[in-house]
Amino acid sequence: MASLSVGVACVLVVLGMKFVPSLATVYTVGDTSGWTTGVDYSTWTQGKTFKVGDILVFNYPSFHTVDEVSSSDYSTCTVGNAIRSDNSGATTVTLKTAGTVYFICGATGHCANGMKLAVKVESSSSATTTTTTTTTNPDVTSSSPKGSLSTASFTTWVALFVILIINMSFWQEF
Repeated sequence: MASLSVGVACVLVVLGMKFVPSLATVYTVGDTSGWTTGVDYSTWTQGKTFKVGDILVFNYPSFHTVDEVSSSDYSTCTVGNAIRSDNSGATTVTLKTAGTVYFICGATGHCANGMKLAVKVESSSSATTTTTTTTTNPDVTSSSPKGSLSTASFTTWVALFVILIINMSFWQEF
């Protein structure tokens, strides 16, 4: 009976190794201020490490927009060329690739008044290949690319296999 408890404990440890490292950090853009004018988003990003898989949550009144834009459109506050855009008031963006992702508000004058965000995303072991924007707006679509088997997943499967072999050999003794 004690060995069964040990086996169950081993399985729980391995499952913990699988799921705990994959937890994303959820960042509410602008913290309690949200996505609005009058917030210095450059200062907001300082001290934060954004990784592939992390999530940005934009909360804002619907007269604002969250537009993902190119680096040049970010620098010049050019509206109308958004890669993705939403004005639902609640936009969630999952960071899927390493590199810098740029966001502006498409409302007239808002970007020029500082309503812009550049997020430098670091790679992680379970990186995939696209940035996905998921929103409550039915007009915005998102993609869910297939990822490859990560090192953490492979290690988890090997550990589960080893535990299975150990348990099988233990029970064969009876």
